[in-house]
Amino acid sequence: MSPQKIIIDTDPGQDDAVAILLALASPEEIEVLGITCVAGNVPLDLTSKNARIVCELAGRPDIKVFAGCDRPLGRDLVTAEHVHGKSGLDGPDLPDPTMPLAEGHAVDFIIETLRAHPAGTVTLCPLGPLTNIATALQKAPDIAEKAAKIVLMGGGYFEGGNITSTAEFNIYVDPQAADIVFKSGIPIVVMPLDVTHKALVTKPRNDAFRALGTQVGTAVAQMTDFFERFDIEKYGSAGAPLHDPCVTAFLINPELFSGRHINVEIETQSELTMGMTVADWWRVTDRPANATFINDLDADGFFTLLTERLARL
Repeated sequence: MSPQKIIIDTDPGQDDAVAILLALASPEEIEVLGITCVAGNVPLDLTSKNARIVCELAGRPDIKVFAGCDRPLGRDLVTAEHVHGKSGLDGPDLPDPTMPLAEGHAVDFIIETLRAHPAGTVTLCPLGPLTNIATALQKAPDIAEKAAKIVLMGGGYFEGGNITSTAEFNIYVDPQAADIVFKSGIPIVVMPLDVTHKALVTKPRNDAFRALGTQVGTAVAQMTDFFERFDIEKYGSAGAPLHDPCVTAFLINPELFSGRHINVEIETQSELTMGMTVADWWRVTDRPANATFINDLDADGFFTLLTERLARL
């Protein structure tokens, strides 16, 4: 079977970085056509810089990295330096990238790539706010019929929110964009906090990254060392959840995950619950299902896959 062609849309972020590394380490299953950057965890100039740092860390300066939207569709930008540090990639000491940004806007790259490939052959993998994806759909509605699916990290239901009491960060930053994406008709797979909070980097799992003895293994261990200080203090958990790598791992081995095909709506009106993913888990409404909402994973299998793949880089 030929590898899945994907576009990674991202706002790196330590966990975004690990998701990108996992994708680049898995060429049998995944062909990364390009990486599009959006403002989110940190402003756009840093997310587009960090994506190139990660590509060079993986030994893949050939990957095209595009800068995209620098603000949400209708709201002021909210960032998360309190989680990821001022650079967005605090932890390891990695050199500034030498590879340039690709020419052109991320939104145009998304549109042109989907139009250039046969329908159903390119998957969109958003790891941050959905501004780029929604803007592409607004600018070129025809691409909705071209995308194979969207596999995204965002939202939460039983776990509530991590930036407000009801909203997960990626959706909260640009709920209007999320609303557009969830109403697009494109098949969607959602990795919400309900599953990502089960992908915990415990000390033994982080020790396994460091024991790889490579620049990548050490960098990932240092990223999660930094990242986890916030989550351990906030949640009292045994380590940091690796949110975004769940997207990549699903592409490689979907059997690690389980969930339900349900209706998911995005709250865009109430400031109290702005950005909430209203998931009809119990199917109590007559709203049609529009997303596969993942709620569980084989955590040991996930970390075995991640460690094995990172060892390749």
